[in-house]
Amino acid sequence: MNALLKLFAYLLALVVIMVAAAGGVAYHWATDKLALQTPYVDVLVPAGSNAGAIARIINQSGIDLEPLAFSWLARLSRLDKKIKAGGYQLKQGDTPWSVLQRMAQGDVSSRQVALIEGWTLKQIFAVLDAQPDLVHLLKSKDVDQIIQATGIQRPYAEGLFFPDTYTYFAGTSDAELLVRAYKTQQIILEKAWQAKDPNLPYQNSYEALILASIVEKETGMAGDRGRIASVFINRLKAGMPLQTDPTVIYGMGEGFDGKIRKKDLQTDTPWNTYTRTGLPPSPIASVSRGALYASLHPDKTNYFYFVAKGDGSSVFASTLAEHNKNVATYILGKKP
Repeated sequence: MNALLKLFAYLLALVVIMVAAAGGVAYHWATDKLALQTPYVDVLVPAGSNAGAIARIINQSGIDLEPLAFSWLARLSRLDKKIKAGGYQLKQGDTPWSVLQRMAQGDVSSRQVALIEGWTLKQIFAVLDAQPDLVHLLKSKDVDQIIQATGIQRPYAEGLFFPDTYTYFAGTSDAELLVRAYKTQQIILEKAWQAKDPNLPYQNSYEALILASIVEKETGMAGDRGRIASVFINRLKAGMPLQTDPTVIYGMGEGFDGKIRKKDLQTDTPWNTYTRTGLPPSPIASVSRGALYASLHPDKTNYFYFVAKGDGSSVFASTLAEHNKNVATYILGKKP
C-alpha cells in the first residue's frame, strides 16, 4: 500500500510539474512580443470573427501568431466572447495577450468620416482637412493633383466621389480615402447605367451623373426627384436650355455671395445653363443613389417647368403660361 501511495504521489508531482511547465510556456508565449516589420500594422476584424480567425487575419498581415494558441488563450481567459469587431492597430511591443485585451475592450483604431450627398469637392476637402488622423497629402487642393492621385480619367474631379460614411485607419492618406470613394462611385454608376430606362438623351454614364448632380441640388424632396429629372430630360430632348440656377452658382465659383442676380444668369460660363444648351461639362456636386436613380429612371411626364414652393417641394407645369402662374403664386406671392 505504501508503495502504491508513493507511486501516486510521484505521478501527481509529475503532473503538477508538467502543468507548471506548460503554464510557464503558455505564459511566455502570451507575453512574448510579436515580430512586426513596421512600426504598426492595421488589422480589420469582421463581425463574428473568433480568436482563431483573427489570428489568421493577423498572419495575413505578415505577423506570426499561432491561431490555435491564440484561440486557447481567448477561451481560458474568457475573453473569447468579448472580442469586438472593428479596426485595430498592432504596434511594436504588442504581445498576444495585449492584442487580445485590446480587442476585448473594443479599443479600435479605425475612424469614420462622412461625405454628404450634394457636397462639392470644396466641402469634401474641408471635412477631410478636419480629420486629424488622416495624412494630408493633397494640401494644395490642386485639381490636377487630385486627378493624378486618384487615377481619374476625366478633366474634372467634381461629383466623382460617392457620398457615404467611410471607415479608415489612423495614418490613411486623404488620397487613399478619395480613391476608395472614386472606385465606389464608378461601381455604383456603371451598375446603375446597365439598368437604365431606354431612350434617354445621354451618350454615356458620365452624362447621367451630370444630370443626377443637378437633380441632387434642385431638391431635397425624394418624391420630387423623378419629376424634376423628367423636366430636364424633356428639355434636353427638345433642345431647350436647362436653365437651372445651381449650375450657374457652380460656375460662379468664389464669386457667389449667396444671391443670384439677373446679370449672373446672363454671364456666360461653361456651367451656365441659361446661356448654353445641353449639359454642363461636369457634375456640380456629389450624387446620392436616389438622384442617380431618378436620372436613369425619370417619371414619364410632359413637364417642362417647375417652381420651388418654399416647403422643400416643387410645383410642375407643362406650358409657359401655367409656369408663369406658378411663379406668380409661389415666387411673387400673388394670389391666383
